[in-house]
Amino acid sequence: MIERIVPAGVVTSAAYADPPEAVLLPEEEPAVARAVDKRRREFTTVRWCAREALAGLGMPPVPITRGEKGAPRWPEGVVGSMTHCDGYRAAAVARAADVAALGIDAEPHGPLPDGVLDAIAREEEAPLLEGLRRASPDVHWDRLLFCAKEAVYKAWFPTARRWLGFEDASLVLDPAGTFTAEILVPDAPFAGFAGRWTTADGLIAAAITVPA
Repeated sequence: MIERIVPAGVVTSAAYADPPEAVLLPEEEPAVARAVDKRRREFTTVRWCAREALAGLGMPPVPITRGEKGAPRWPEGVVGSMTHCDGYRAAAVARAADVAALGIDAEPHGPLPDGVLDAIAREEEAPLLEGLRRASPDVHWDRLLFCAKEAVYKAWFPTARRWLGFEDASLVLDPAGTFTAEILVPDAPFAGFAGRWTTADGLIAAAITVPA
């Protein structure tokens, strides 16, 4: 699914179940040594996806350990992003010479739990969502807003190395499968992002790719 919304030059790998061949490398084990089984399976499979994607760039298997704020550490010269939710794990990678920033996110395609939209939506975003609901009721626009904002953060953090809250990006979602994000913090390395989104198989996904 993610492969539909990233450009040529970005390599993706995804899994809809946890394959038995997905295993952790020793350097990755400490991060989930005390994790419950669900968390461990997500962590393991998404890293298996990451190594599959890196192989598409001609790179050997390497550990994908957790760095600052839990962001994945990619090999030198690579940018990447990972996502996991119930029934889906995916990774996307590209060469830093081609792509400056990359962020992906996938979520179950259903309404957000009560109260979450109020926590993530800016004042100007709420009426836009209401108009989108009326025009295209088959899309859970509240979930898409959350998903797209997660992709924004994942594209933002590896370069900015600082927090970006839900309130720090103003998004406009387009029914045609695109979205834009205006970054509202001072001295930002990115003024904004343009992204794409899609739905399939009970999931919704968003991706941002910034050319180098």
